Amino acid sequence: MDLHTLPDVSVWAAPVYLILIAVEVWFLSRLGRGEEVRRDLWTNLAMGTGNAIGGLFLFMGAAAFFFWMWEFRVADWGFTWWSFLAAMVAKDFTYYWVHRFQHRIRWGWASHVIHHSSQGYNLSTALRQPWFSVLTGTYLLGLPWVILGVHPALWAFCGGLNLFYQFFIHTQAVKKMPGWFEAVFNTPSHHRVHHATNPKYLDTNYAGILIIWDKIFGTFEAEDEAEPCDFGLVSNIESQNPLFVATHEYVAIAKDVTKPGLKPIERFRYAFAPPGYSHDGSRLSTAEIKAQAGARLSGGQTTSMCGAHETEASAP
Repeated sequence: MDLHTLPDVSVWAAPVYLILIAVEVWFLSRLGRGEEVRRDLWTNLAMGTGNAIGGLFLFMGAAAFFFWMWEFRVADWGFTWWSFLAAMVAKDFTYYWVHRFQHRIRWGWASHVIHHSSQGYNLSTALRQPWFSVLTGTYLLGLPWVILGVHPALWAFCGGLNLFYQFFIHTQAVKKMPGWFEAVFNTPSHHRVHHATNPKYLDTNYAGILIIWDKIFGTFEAEDEAEPCDFGLVSNIESQNPLFVATHEYVAIAKDVTKPGLKPIERFRYAFAPPGYSHDGSRLSTAEIKAQAGARLSGGQTTSMCGAHETEASAP
């Protein structure tokens, strides 16, 4: 195998995904818990299909740009065991920051919110992906690695493997992996925390494969058995219409940005400030939600959060 014969991971992984999802549905149904999967299974599959179709068109332009930038590289790592491992680590490091930006910048959240919008958590949730993620521009964070010598084909291959790994951590069936594995790698336990809406869990565990990035950069939170994860959004959407799921946050941004009487900076912040920003304090960001929860636990006086989350830009 060389750079010219690297497979498209998403193509050969697709049947694996579908088979394992079918097994999960069967298994949970036998336990009387089939509704956990079936309630938004078809929406999840529709979102995954739309993501794959959109990728055929939108990502071709991105790939062409990466290959053009390859001509300006300062080195060439080639394709060896060490360059593959180095590229995997580089991709995972970049994924952490892309993922973190998607949660902290509303324009990025408008795309990523789709993945968090299910109130369930199972293997099919992994397929609940955005249709327009390339519009966020976060893929550009990979360009420095291409210029430094990672071939675009190798970069794409590593990205596919990264997402393939993450499919398996979208489950409640696995409680904990061995301690050494939990310490280094992202696991179902760590990723359940990331998908949870409990205040202590918000904006944590952005890792793709290696959980060490969260530990290094201060965003790690361990799953607490005393506080089970509540999945979904701070303000959940109830529609299972794939088109609504794919576009609802973009519509919300448009409504906020075009409100009458706003200053230019306020319009800008509605699009690019952290999700939950409001010019009049009528909403709460995740940082404010966590602060309020912390104040309540310490006995401080806080204002009610009721009605403060009436925004489609809700925290994950």
